[in-house]
Amino acid sequence: MAYKKILVAIDLTDEADEVLKQAQETGTQNGAELSLLTVVKPINQVYAGFDVAALSADAAMIEQDAVRQANEKLVAYGKKYGIPAARCQVGRGSPAYEIRQTAADMKADLIVIGTHGRHGLGLLLGSTANGVLHGAPCDVLTVRVS
Repeated sequence: MAYKKILVAIDLTDEADEVLKQAQETGTQNGAELSLLTVVKPINQVYAGFDVAALSADAAMIEQDAVRQANEKLVAYGKKYGIPAARCQVGRGSPAYEIRQTAADMKADLIVIGTHGRHGLGLLLGSTANGVLHGAPCDVLTVRVS
């Protein structure tokens, strides 16, 4: 099967380059268009169990700033790998859900995501990668990152 639309989900860490290199290679082999996605968790998910309502105005500003910074970094990665800013998107919410939903919305043929498999229940695959795999609307390529 030839892939035509590839969604590359990265977390903006140094490991993103490993994922992007694999995605770019796969894209080149298939003549595919690459799109980038990163997901910012809402502050109420980051601090689950804590009452952040009293900080709602500050929390909203923190989230907006996090999205702005994520977008800047994502566009920089896109530029480095020849992916136009128009195909760089910052989602907000649960990473696994947002990745699956974005892939479905753009009718992606493949999702490329990194995994280091060091997280609790997702020890074998990684919690986000595992969440993406279960219910993905297309093929998923996991890239083992160090």
